[in-house]
Amino acid sequence: MEIRKRVFGEDHPDTLTSMINLASTRWMLGRFKEAEELEVNVLATRTELLGDEHPDTLTSMGNLASTHRKLGRWMDAAELEAHVMETITRVLGQGHPNTFISIGNLASTYRKQGRWEDAVALELPAMETRMEVLGKEHPDTLTSMSNLGSAYRNLGRWKEAEELENYVLTTRKRVFGQDHHDTLSSMGNLASIYTLQGRLKDAEELQEQVLEKYKRVLDHEHPDTFTIMANLASTLWKQGRLKQAEEIEVKVMESSKSVLGEEHPCTLISMGNLASTYSSSGRWKQAEELEKQALEIKRRVLSQDHPDILTSMGNLASTYWNQGQLQKAEKLEKEVMETRERVLGKEHPDTLTSIVNLAYTYKSRGHSEKAIAMIMDVSALRSRLLGEDHPDTRRLTNVMKKWRDEDLMSM
Repeated sequence: MEIRKRVFGEDHPDTLTSMINLASTRWMLGRFKEAEELEVNVLATRTELLGDEHPDTLTSMGNLASTHRKLGRWMDAAELEAHVMETITRVLGQGHPNTFISIGNLASTYRKQGRWEDAVALELPAMETRMEVLGKEHPDTLTSMSNLGSAYRNLGRWKEAEELENYVLTTRKRVFGQDHHDTLSSMGNLASIYTLQGRLKDAEELQEQVLEKYKRVLDHEHPDTFTIMANLASTLWKQGRLKQAEEIEVKVMESSKSVLGEEHPCTLISMGNLASTYSSSGRWKQAEELEKQALEIKRRVLSQDHPDILTSMGNLASTYWNQGQLQKAEKLEKEVMETRERVLGKEHPDTLTSIVNLAYTYKSRGHSEKAIAMIMDVSALRSRLLGEDHPDTRRLTNVMKKWRDEDLMSM
């Protein structure tokens, strides 16, 4: 990149391509702020040279919006994505594939903000347009239906979500066949809806069917087979059948280690799932050992500031907390919080979660004043970023009130 800057100049297309490639590498490494700096420069240059409606400029906006999402800056991401969507819709038309992609990106950001009604407002007409342009049974139309079903699911409109996903599943079975990957994906989505409805037996039955098909069509040791096994274990866990959940999770973890290696993301996820089941069974020491192993592996293969390492540190801190090892928990939580503030920024959802976790530890150690002050700060930020009526904001407001009442009663 530096050579191209010197030889061609900062505004040359080849220089910009090098900057984009470097930003992409930093993005993949979890160094989102560094990626953002490069993407901002590329976008500014392309906007100045090409205009804000040129395809390359719109691509740069999409890249920067994606980074904003990773940094938890949902409003900034939504602003860029709205411009991209409006421009592409005007230039290419409502039925163009790129228009649907831009609508999907903005709807995804709305979902991250908990703006499910806004997501539905985008996804419903997108689905209707695809039905009109492509037909009701086109793969992209079925994908739109599934996305809309996901939004309904999160709005608690489970009946509507179920109806949509049932249609998608029935159509995919007929068009693609019972063993097609998309058909099996729909079965998994429907199982997820059943879980939310409390129909755990129905969810379990579907997941078992999917698992049998994956084993037959793919292989007992295919990564997708491991995923559906993990989902089934989660359903069993929700039914309180911890022993059966544990047996499946042990198989997944051991098979993942054998087939994919201990450093593969699927293996590390399976270790985390099993550790969670150990925790739910009150087997804190076994959970701690697994979490330590996973953390050690991640530190060996990932950069020290990688989000996955920080997640593992948070999980281990929680296990320490549950064993009453509050000093150890506090040390880890402070490190996680400080790193996330530096890497992701203070307003990122993961940073705010870290602050809340540390506040709980302070409260448990008798530092109520400090804990309440931290909760107040996070509550104010979430209120500004998500709105006063968002579930996360309301939950923190209730925690703050409870802690204040407890303080008054102890006086």
